[in-house]
Amino acid sequence: ARRVVFLGTPAVAARSLELILAASRACQPNSDFEVVAAVSQPPAPVGRKKLLTESPVHALAASRGLRVLTPPSAKCEAFLAELEAMDVDLCITAAYGCFLPRRFLDIPKFGTLNIHPSLLPKYRGAAPVQRTLEAGDPVAGVSVLFTVLKMDAGPIVRQLEAPLIGDEQSPELLRALFESGSSELLAALPEVWRGEALLRATKQDEEQATQAPKLSKDMALASFERQSAAEIHNAVRAFAEWPGTLVSLSIGGQATEVKLCKTRLPPAERVAPPQTRAVWLEGDNLAVECAGGTTLHIAELQVAGRKRVDARSFWNGLQGKGELSWLR
Repeated sequence: ARRVVFLGTPAVAARSLELILAASRACQPNSDFEVVAAVSQPPAPVGRKKLLTESPVHALAASRGLRVLTPPSAKCEAFLAELEAMDVDLCITAAYGCFLPRRFLDIPKFGTLNIHPSLLPKYRGAAPVQRTLEAGDPVAGVSVLFTVLKMDAGPIVRQLEAPLIGDEQSPELLRALFESGSSELLAALPEVWRGEALLRATKQDEEQATQAPKLSKDMALASFERQSAAEIHNAVRAFAEWPGTLVSLSIGGQATEVKLCKTRLPPAERVAPPQTRAVWLEGDNLAVECAGGTTLHIAELQVAGRKRVDARSFWNGLQGKGELSWLR
């Protein structure tokens, strides 16, 4: 059987590893391989108590009895020497999060395949799904490509489009794309082992390349005054997991920081209400007028330090506290 090493870190990558392990143990044409090791970022402090915690890929691999390597960097001499001694046929990466040097790329006989959740060459970089949603794109997707030194720039082996309805949020879309990307990668393995995948792979058009830089905490601040309803709705979708989307509301004259958890865009043919900072209940949603006379519906929200609630429960909890309006 061919010898495969998997590299990944977060929960979505652990899901990919799970699917790849299941395929390696099935009796199918593309199952003539075994995962001999998993590589992940080292345990990191998590939560308020800063407990040193294994990554989801590390935890899954250890629970399946796989050899686990957690070098501080993929350039680490001891790590590269260990990998060279493993007689590796193929490396598979999914959200590993470390630059892979030339010496690493020279190790696996059939190269390194990467699952990247965008329609490359669009959205190369750390946050492709979040940037796809933030831009309000009608279609997302996933690419399986050979890794080269330049980030996300290698030839594409498989690519799958995922049309969007406009309400998807990044955590579930990311998971779905890594699942379908893993299936695409597994389907391509017979071609990989025959040495045909690299020959048939499509070169990326560098002129079409766009970047998907990683997110920062200050991106959480939204403004009803400066942003349209669509811009805020897409930010809520993109930043659902982190950093979130925060607005400032006045509840009976008291400034309150609120996280928008789920929003909707009402049908476009609505007549825009007069320019107002008031927040009102419309059906089961809170309605807010944003920049350009556009209206946003807020379905779920969370006041700092409290539980996430639906809009009607929030509205009912306001009774007697005075009027509700926005400050930013």
